[in-house]
This record gives sequence, structure tokens and C-alpha cells, in this order.
Amino acid sequence: MGLFTGVDLHSNNGYYGIINENEERIFKKKLPNHLPTVLSNLEPFREDIVGIVVESTYNWYWLVDGLMKEGYKVHLANPSAIKQYEGLKYSDDVREAFFLAQLLKLGILPEGYIYPKEERPVRDLLRRRLILIRQRTSHILSFQSLITRNTTVKNILQ
Repeated sequence: MGLFTGVDLHSNNGYYGIINENEERIFKKKLPNHLPTVLSNLEPFREDIVGIVVESTYNWYWLVDGLMKEGYKVHLANPSAIKQYEGLKYSDDVREAFFLAQLLKLGILPEGYIYPKEERPVRDLLRRRLILIRQRTSHILSFQSLITRNTTVKNILQ
């Protein structure tokens, strides 16, 4: 019987939820962000795990790389494309982890691309450069606006 795992990942811990094909909850536990601890907790289910969904947060690299190295099929959830149930009044780590596992089981998980480990530093550097360019432009435009408002001189910085 196949098992589906969802991980609601945070900065220092993650909540892990495993469901079976009947959507029965098989395992739920909050674990520290420590790969050996995670792997030892998943080991009893290893042979039956069909896939593991990791929520795409800023700190997923270590977990995805570690799980893939151990042979797990890993999926990166795209949180901006996932709509929770309309009218849902209460959400927590437990519900999030099992919801991700359920989306995987149903085959409707919006996934993000897992960049190869070797390409990530360049992508991260280009993203940081883009942020810095936007900030620079914002500061220049703000300064130009300030000068124009107070002196009526336009485009002093060109």
C-alpha cells in the first residue's frame, strides 16, 4: 500500500504527516531540522512511501537534497498556487502537512521546479542582483522626486 508524506517546513523544525491510499493518518510528528533525525523517523515507512511533498520555503535545499540522496521521490509544493479550502477557519502545521500529502495522493499538487544543486548558487545570485537593482532604482526615483518637489529641477541625476 502506498504512503504519501507532506512536510510543513519551518526555520528550525518541520511537521511531517503520512497518509495511506485511504487517507488514513499513519504518522504525524514535529521534527527538528536535522537530516539524520528526519531520515530515522521516515525509515520504518521507506519501502511504502510513494512521494514526499516539501513546502517551498526559503530553507528547503537541505531537506530536498538529503531526501533525494537517500532515494526518496521528492516533490516541491508551490504555496502560491495552492488554494486551501474556501471558508477554512482554522489551519495549523498538522493540517498543512496532511493537506500537502493529500494533494500528492490525488495527483493535483501544484509543483515547483527543483533546480539542480549545482545551478542554485547562480540562480540565487541573479535573484539577489535583481532585488538590489530594484532597490537602487527605487532610491534614485525617490531622490529625484524629492528634488523635483522642492526645487522644480527635473532629472538632476541623469
